[in-house]
Amino acid sequence: MMREFTGNGERLDVLLSADGELSRSRAAALIKEGCVKVGERAETKPSYKTEPGAAILLDMPEVKPAKAEAQDIPLEILYQDEHLAVVVKPCGMVVHPAAGNDDGTLVNALLFHLDSLSGIGGEMRPGIVHRLDKDTSGLMLVAKDDQTHAALSEQLSNRQMEKHYRAMVYGKMKEPEGVIEKPIGRSKTDRKKMAVDENGRWAKTEWKVLKEYADRTLLDVHIITGRTHQIRVHMASVGHPVLGDPLYGHKRMPDAPRLMLHAYSLEFTHPATGERMRFTAPCPFSEEA
Repeated sequence: MMREFTGNGERLDVLLSADGELSRSRAAALIKEGCVKVGERAETKPSYKTEPGAAILLDMPEVKPAKAEAQDIPLEILYQDEHLAVVVKPCGMVVHPAAGNDDGTLVNALLFHLDSLSGIGGEMRPGIVHRLDKDTSGLMLVAKDDQTHAALSEQLSNRQMEKHYRAMVYGKMKEPEGVIEKPIGRSKTDRKKMAVDENGRWAKTEWKVLKEYADRTLLDVHIITGRTHQIRVHMASVGHPVLGDPLYGHKRMPDAPRLMLHAYSLEFTHPATGERMRFTAPCPFSEEA
């Protein structure tokens, strides 16, 4: 399948993933495989800066059947119909198979429990519309067919999907609510981490205090954008890292049994019915402080 894009000055992998139909890593892989032409020339560098107005062609390879194996792993399914499902990912579960995590993932569980999954995410990511970090628990939306997947990805890209999290953060907030609007990019010193970077991608997080404790605060966090590690990076940047965070926390924080971050609510429009739907998953740690 051929897809056309127009250069806008951004990196090639960023441009190809901007509409949400491809993850940035998937776009980068396709570029490296020689699937992208800029004008008449093949471009294999994901970091290539596109010229405004340049004609860009992506030759999408045929989606292969999912190769991940179905596994009988317990999975909480809050809702499902012929088009989509809403599930609760537990803390510690990886979303899809990758190097070092060949099985035991959410995808393996989905293949066992659901009758079908979309193929847009590729052979190892069937049905996956959006991701959660391994140690973040909570709601995930899964597509059962390609048309639904594309429609949900468009909602995600256009910020028509509303996602709220519960986060237990270090210390007490000075205000009852606030907004963090700082660009996020890959850390220049540690490739496993993200960081606030003036040359990164725009990111916006809204937070509101739900309950205060002696040395921590429970927040409702609404993400306007969906950058990698966004909540963890933004909260750490204002001196209130998420408890239990080994990447962005510090030694002064009190101990926590897990990463205290949970995808609490999800609201979207059903692509087939047009109905606005909202789901919640109780926070497993809100009373553990």
